Amino acid sequence: MGSRTGRSDGPRLDPGADVPAPAAGSALRPEAPIPETFEFIACLELREFVGTRAEDERQLVDLIEQAPLDSIYYHTHAFFLRHKFLAGIYPNDFATWVAVHLRDQALGERLAMVDPAEFDTLEHLRDELVAVIDDHLRQLGAVPRLVTGEPFDFIRSRTVEVPTGIEVRTLGEFRQALLDVDSSAIYFHVVQARARLGRANDFAAWLGRRLGLTQLAQRVRALHPYGGSLERTRARLLQLCDEALSESGSR
Repeated sequence: MGSRTGRSDGPRLDPGADVPAPAAGSALRPEAPIPETFEFIACLELREFVGTRAEDERQLVDLIEQAPLDSIYYHTHAFFLRHKFLAGIYPNDFATWVAVHLRDQALGERLAMVDPAEFDTLEHLRDELVAVIDDHLRQLGAVPRLVTGEPFDFIRSRTVEVPTGIEVRTLGEFRQALLDVDSSAIYFHVVQARARLGRANDFAAWLGRRLGLTQLAQRVRALHPYGGSLERTRARLLQLCDEALSESGSR
């Protein structure tokens, strides 16, 4: 979707981020050597209020245009880190707010259909959110406002890596570790790696390039966490590992 008048299409760097903000889906960095062991990294999210809040849909779309890219990331990609077991029918903060607090289910459903994984950069994701809300507002006679709900506070975040101390060398060890690690490690290696760090799926890279399990790596890379939750993604990873172990006849 195109940008609204007066907006720059170029990437915006956020000096408060732990990594350059517009990394979501951007060109992946050159492949680094794959270590012999895979070390699981969990993460913690440090949140900060941006200082802006919306009380209706017009304010929401205007502030989405102005928000730092780390805030766009927080309210979309990072939604899954805060909803580990069930993402629900409105899998981002914008969709949830308009549906629950403004009681505009129509816009909530449209925003819920915006898949962060489909966009090369956070700028493109922002443009799509703006386009969806703008189109919806053009069709309304009046802009929905808060009555009894809460305003939408824009939040940004940075992610701190937390080594788990868990390192694995074989597929069987990898499968066992998946049972034990915190779900934030699933998030870090599947979502954060691509969306903020400019890498492909960490699990798929190690399984394919270090263990030579090309078919399993392709299946892992095809996992789509945005359609469910981190725990659902964990369950699917375990299933794929079990299938590969069964095919090889060993653990």
